[in-house]
Amino acid sequence: MELSLLANVDILLGFAILILTIFYRFQFPPVLGFLVTGMLIGPYGLGILNVGENVELNADLGVVFLLFTIGVDLSLKELWKMKKALFLGGTLQILLTTFLVLIVCSYLGFSSATSAFLGFLISLSSTAIVLKVLQDRNEVYTQHGKTSLAILIFQDLAIVPLILITPLLAGDSLNFEGSLSTVFLKGSLIILVFILSAKFLVPCIFYHVGRTGNKELFLVSVVFICLSTALLTSSIGLSLALGAFLAGIVISGSQYSQQAMGNIMPLKDMFMSFFFVSVGMLLNTGYLLDHLPTLILASIALIIIKTVAGAIVPLILGYPLRTTILTGLALSQIGEFSFVLSRLGVEYSLLTEEMYQAFLAVAIITMGVTPFLISASYKPAEFIIKKVSGTTYGMKLIHGLYSEPIKEEEQAEPEMKDHLIVVGFGFSGRTVSKAAKAAGIPYIIVEANPETVQQEKQKGEKIHYGDATFEAVLEHAGVKNARVLIIGISDAAATGKIVEIAKQLNPNVCIIAKVRDLQEMKRLNALGADEIIPEEYETSVEIFVRMLEKYLVPREDIEKLVNDMRANGYRMLRKLSGNTCTDSEFSIKDGLQGIEIQVLKVTCGSSFDGKTLADLNFRKKHGVTVLSVRRGSDLIYTPEGNFILQAKDACILLGKPEDLCSIRRFFEGVHG
Repeated sequence: MELSLLANVDILLGFAILILTIFYRFQFPPVLGFLVTGMLIGPYGLGILNVGENVELNADLGVVFLLFTIGVDLSLKELWKMKKALFLGGTLQILLTTFLVLIVCSYLGFSSATSAFLGFLISLSSTAIVLKVLQDRNEVYTQHGKTSLAILIFQDLAIVPLILITPLLAGDSLNFEGSLSTVFLKGSLIILVFILSAKFLVPCIFYHVGRTGNKELFLVSVVFICLSTALLTSSIGLSLALGAFLAGIVISGSQYSQQAMGNIMPLKDMFMSFFFVSVGMLLNTGYLLDHLPTLILASIALIIIKTVAGAIVPLILGYPLRTTILTGLALSQIGEFSFVLSRLGVEYSLLTEEMYQAFLAVAIITMGVTPFLISASYKPAEFIIKKVSGTTYGMKLIHGLYSEPIKEEEQAEPEMKDHLIVVGFGFSGRTVSKAAKAAGIPYIIVEANPETVQQEKQKGEKIHYGDATFEAVLEHAGVKNARVLIIGISDAAATGKIVEIAKQLNPNVCIIAKVRDLQEMKRLNALGADEIIPEEYETSVEIFVRMLEKYLVPREDIEKLVNDMRANGYRMLRKLSGNTCTDSEFSIKDGLQGIEIQVLKVTCGSSFDGKTLADLNFRKKHGVTVLSVRRGSDLIYTPEGNFILQAKDACILLGKPEDLCSIRRFFEGVHG
């Protein structure tokens, strides 16, 4: 008997929970877990479920919601900040990868259309997996992390034109009926509808829905707009995904974009899980096992092609060799959007069933090895750098293609002594350089992003271009004569190498470095860093200070606690001791137990109105102490006994909860 939709979903989720739990323990990405779930329960695995209409519908909804969220999250302002790496780098990466795959596939005897389509499939990488691995390694804001992310974002956006191009590769005319004038008319009508919707219709709908304050109604409205636009584009021969993407862009320009994103994300995650499971169900495990050696070789060849293409692009943009290698290896897998595109390839006969099975198997293999490949990418990067460092051209690649012109320009600067070197011009670097400039401290900035260097040079900033992990770059910045070196980058491996080299060149230089956690702190201490600022724990210290201030802990006690925490390597934050206290024996837990601070306002009918504090004698009669009084915009600290209370005065009181509760009725005028 055929299982119902509810039973299908229940079985799917049950296996997904089991497999994802196992994958979590081994740090595998969730996307891979859903693919394996589909392989296990699908017709080629245990045969529990078949790819029927229900699964296909959920998978299609997953793609629709995925494209919708990308459109909603599309910030033109943020994209413009990364314009060079995103638009130029992303375009070059897709074109170069497609070109390399086209050459290989043509040599193997595939048709031009199929070769080009395979190039599109392979050019896309996995945003979900790469971003997750980079986040786990705290490398999202490193140079290679930001470059990889920019290219991945462009790939996500490129799926829309690739979906449109796919029917053309197959010789299809996008199913438009009528002449070219009809096609132009339909396209113009779609554009007009979306412009009017973005300007008038969507803001109007969300305004009236938002006024109700009903979250369920808002969610229904978001889903309605998403599906309606998807069906609109589908009705004229375009894809559902394109309509969903355009709907997202319409909403992204409104003030309701964040609320829409928050509402749609749970639906997107749920239906995307169905999509990945459905892809896994399509993989013939028998085919995978029968052709395993060939598929492994194909996966290795694909990783090499994608790594080469992914590394050449940042190299052309002028990034250091280390960044280009790490970026290339990070982008060396096939992405989740390739699954979306591959379904179209089968539909338009660009892929045979055997090619489709081979593609699915290779894609899953490359996605599975990605976390390990990224983790191991530093060793091959260091190996290649050592091999090419012996030649002039090799050093040019190591420092970036634009390093020599900038270096020649900077050689005219007078030699600096007793100065400050700032490595990295992110938020930390900018803050430090501004402070140094205000204090009149001579400083030099070393930055590996050529675009940032050129922009800041035009503003008159003293900034050098280069990778500070190399001795020549630090020497050029004058590390031998520097007093302080501040490392403000997020790359833990690079930070350690900079510390090591700097101490070798100048043992007396004071090195201040930021790190993510205490594990990195121990390693940098061993390498010779003088001051290490762990970001997570400094944030905790600041929260800790604010909390103590709210509990009226004396300032000297707060400073003593903070100094103790920093002095012992933040051990107090990792494991708070029960007998931790200051010299004054003040205990936060015991010293303020049962004491509260409340603010009570004197009402017009209160017996306190017009009385002095001495007359009222709060402490003796009511057991509370008046700390201060707010009158209008003025705050009277520690008011004296002759201070006269007036209606609407807000008194800040300290006392036991029961006493504060008892005195409230006098403030409110219950007792006259």
